Amino acid sequence: MCGICGFTGRLATSEEILKKMQNKIIHRGPDSGGQYIDNGMSMGFRRLSIIDLEGGHQPIYNETGDMIITFNGEIYNHHALREDLIQKGHLFTTDADTEVLLHGYEEYGEALLQKLRGMFSFVIWDVKNQTLFGFTTP
Repeated sequence: MCGICGFTGRLATSEEILKKMQNKIIHRGPDSGGQYIDNGMSMGFRRLSIIDLEGGHQPIYNETGDMIITFNGEIYNHHALREDLIQKGHLFTTDADTEVLLHGYEEYGEALLQKLRGMFSFVIWDVKNQTLFGFTTP
């Protein structure tokens, strides 16, 4: 099971704090780790590879780099959602179900949640609007 961590705002020691957070959850994702840090958000990820073993490293960015996601779980209907989003013009760079969430949020906003089937937690940072959107299934 992957692990996500992070905090809002910027501290002089953001990188050090985020790295410590990631090290605390390394047991949740021993395969790899990733970070995103800017003035508004610090996001960390530890990965246990299950889907798209080679290309699903996180955080994942949209085409313009202004939306970033970290995700844990599985989207059962990600293939159908992916096809719908491709038809709407979205470009995918991985085969991971994570990217379906990111492009789905770009397309549908919070209404994306009504389309998802699965068990998951995620957070999406919108750089342009400085907003954080997250959800965890019960």
